[in-house]
Amino acid sequence: MNGDNARGDDVYQPDGSEVQDDEGLLEADDTLIVDEVADPLDEGYSPPERALGVESVGVTAAEQMRGESLEERLAEELPDVQVPDGRAYRDLDDDEFGDGEVGAARAGRLVAPDEGAHGNVEGDLLAADVGIDGAAASAEEAAMHVVDEGEGPASFA
Repeated sequence: MNGDNARGDDVYQPDGSEVQDDEGLLEADDTLIVDEVADPLDEGYSPPERALGVESVGVTAAEQMRGESLEERLAEELPDVQVPDGRAYRDLDDDEFGDGEVGAARAGRLVAPDEGAHGNVEGDLLAADVGIDGAAASAEEAAMHVVDEGEGPASFA
């Protein structure tokens, strides 16, 4: 085979004799995932809310060849939103927490002493933190954070 006439596929074809150490899934220690879950494969998968890119221009080969016109690009642009002075996210009442008043440590699953197997006979709502579940947490569970007694506003005292 002449080097001048060689196609890309003819240049190098692995014959399988090389040692392939990278087959299979990586061990938890070998990944770059830093999370509270010991095994990354135990972590759940949360699919996107909607299909991304389906309604965009340039998804099909014909659209990629045609290109996108300036009018189409300008129609996709959104105007910049002006943020008022003060709290950017919204005006909060005094009894609501800002970001600085929420604990930094995420709480795990809160489970009742009877693990929810029986009816509630005590008048108090009691639960214990049993750690982070391996699967994806619900929005309510992910919103729970640990606040030490000395951290909160004066209304906690």
